[in-house]
Amino acid sequence: MSAQPLGTGRLTTHVLDTARGCPAAGMVIELMRIEGLDHHLVKTVRTNDDGRVDAPLLSGSELAKGVYELVFHAGDYLRYAGDPLPDPAFLDAIPIRFGVADTNAHYHVPLLISAYSYSTYRGS
Repeated sequence: MSAQPLGTGRLTTHVLDTARGCPAAGMVIELMRIEGLDHHLVKTVRTNDDGRVDAPLLSGSELAKGVYELVFHAGDYLRYAGDPLPDPAFLDAIPIRFGVADTNAHYHVPLLISAYSYSTYRGS
């Protein structure tokens, strides 16, 4: 097996609305890089009609080894979709913190949501 060149990895995400059985279109997602107690905003994106982001969140040399956090603004999405949420909502901003150890790997961090639950996993 030959070694891959450095920086060939990428970070992607998508969001599915499990209560409606459809992609979560229009959800705002913030990507943070975590360094100790500091959170550094890397970028803010919005999901497309397929619940995905149009391009990788990070790719190539942008994907550095370290700790990251995706903050999914689920409460805003659910309100816009017409869910009658209490005030405050049970789920609002959902942070998912994860580590990138291999900058040549594909890190796919999906979110499955409803008004009262969510799950995630490392996808492919």
